[in-house]
Amino acid sequence: MLIYWNHKFDYRVLLSLATLFLAAISAPVHGEDLNVHQVVENVWMVQGVPEELSEENRGDISNSSFIATGNGVVVIDTGATAAYGRRFREAISEYTDEPIRWVINTHHHPDHIFGNSAFSDVPIMALSETRNLLMKHGDFYLKTVHERVGRYSEDTVVILPSVTVEGGVKSFSGYPLKLIRFSGHSGNDLVVYDPLKKILFAGDMLFWNRAPTTPHSPGIDIWLEEIDRLAELNPAVVIPGHGPLARDSGPIEQTRAWLVWLDSLMREGVAAGRSANALIDSDIPELLSDIPMAKFELTRSISHFYRKYEDSWWENSNR
Repeated sequence: MLIYWNHKFDYRVLLSLATLFLAAISAPVHGEDLNVHQVVENVWMVQGVPEELSEENRGDISNSSFIATGNGVVVIDTGATAAYGRRFREAISEYTDEPIRWVINTHHHPDHIFGNSAFSDVPIMALSETRNLLMKHGDFYLKTVHERVGRYSEDTVVILPSVTVEGGVKSFSGYPLKLIRFSGHSGNDLVVYDPLKKILFAGDMLFWNRAPTTPHSPGIDIWLEEIDRLAELNPAVVIPGHGPLARDSGPIEQTRAWLVWLDSLMREGVAAGRSANALIDSDIPELLSDIPMAKFELTRSISHFYRKYEDSWWENSNR
């Protein structure tokens, strides 16, 4: 676009440019820049980018969702920062007039839970151990978010879930949601299933077009068994913790394929006497190699998992 300089309009041009500049350097407070998708009538998902936390992406890397039940809004995960939480609330108000009445945290990882800073006025639900882990490690996670996200996380604080749940069907003023307790991804994972619309809000139990993170997984074998249980729900729509929504089993199949390959790679590596560094340089199968963050997550998974595979191999060999 060409701007023709005219002394009569100097002030207006300068004011416009100044406004744009200030908007660019300030943490946004409105929801219009979020990647909102309508899933079905009265259900929406906000999609994050397939990256690690950074100042460039403002920490907007995970998915959040909301359901207008007819008697209030249920929010599922709140993002990584207070700024995101405020933008998320603004976005919700643009799609429904219903008040926000409930928040559900799927697990304790910072990219899903620190947006609680903007939702402290409503009940926040989570598994009891999720609350305990956030109480124990929240300050450390918050320090990491501040370091990586910078000015976009300045007023983010630790807000603990205020209501603990342990699974089962729960009525949200007449709107039923099935809460299912798993552990494969983080040790304490709460999956939400909408039986009326067959929508699976999987949290980080499932990833889609983004390599899975595994730092707190109790074991790939546990995760794979639980993925099979998720598949038995036969959902019409899957909302993963990261990546686009799917109207098929894509996130289930891709997450399973990644974990099966990762497990085989480490088992075969131990049996062959290969080092962790050698495995990190392994070629990723063509079907999985184009997934964002694949090499990064392979490196991270080998770094924290491989010793367990080595120890297990030696224990079995000495029997």
